[in-house]
Amino acid sequence: MNATPKIYELGDATITRIEELVLRDFHPGAIFPGWLDDLGAPAQSATGHADSLLAGRLLLSVHTWLVRDRNRVILVDTGVGNDKPRPFTPYFSGLRTPFLEQLAIQGIRPDQVDFVLMTHLHVDHVGWNTHLENGRWAPTFPNAQYIFSKTEYEYFTDPANNNERNKTSFIVQQDSVKPIVEAGQARMIEIDGSQVIDGFHFLPTPGHTIDHSSILFTRGTDTALFPGDVLHHPLQVRRPDLNSVFDAFEDRARQSRRRALEIAADRDALVFTTHFPPGSAGKVLRTDGQFEWRFC
Repeated sequence: MNATPKIYELGDATITRIEELVLRDFHPGAIFPGWLDDLGAPAQSATGHADSLLAGRLLLSVHTWLVRDRNRVILVDTGVGNDKPRPFTPYFSGLRTPFLEQLAIQGIRPDQVDFVLMTHLHVDHVGWNTHLENGRWAPTFPNAQYIFSKTEYEYFTDPANNNERNKTSFIVQQDSVKPIVEAGQARMIEIDGSQVIDGFHFLPTPGHTIDHSSILFTRGTDTALFPGDVLHHPLQVRRPDLNSVFDAFEDRARQSRRRALEIAADRDALVFTTHFPPGSAGKVLRTDGQFEWRFC
């Protein structure tokens, strides 16, 4: 665990990465069906980070972004969570990570969190929404408003969509999302690009899931982009056509990835990714007609 993560400034706000776990055992072809072994060297040169591939295996991170802004405490996505039964994704099942301790190192108690913003409702983005309390799943952040897509929740709770691809997501709703709804802490929104709370806009970037959003945060002339799972690895910045196996709607995922990259480049945004290797933040540049990634 990284106990002293870098703190980024955006106007008068700060943004800090709260690590949960790092995954090292995936062959690139298992995540990206279009991957060829000879992409390995271009991947490293295109990312500016030699550790994006280790011994022919992808290095992927799962983490949350902590935003402190004008007396507000905001979390963007909440990782996998502890004690969650995940029979179909064993590398996420029954975890015991010091995630809350990592928050405490940054001076944040769960009851101090004001908002939890979710890009989408997959297993590795909503897990710390809840924790076990007297044998039941209860909100981890008791004073927070949890904001996420209404369409996404309806999709993952409609039995018609409970298929092989979505079976983990249906389990996730029961222990990590439904308790938030029942506690009256959920705010389900339309993903239309509008400002949801001061400075934060939920941009429609569907494809990875039915109503995936990327979250744009502005302070003065400064911009941050939280693209969620539009991107899983730095190579996709150079190769926006390259989908992951987790992208449910392939054509829309490619369109959304390119849109997010264009926004990041056009606005000179600091990009706070969810799965890029530590430290996970950087910028998207345009070079010779291609997008390039640079860690910051």
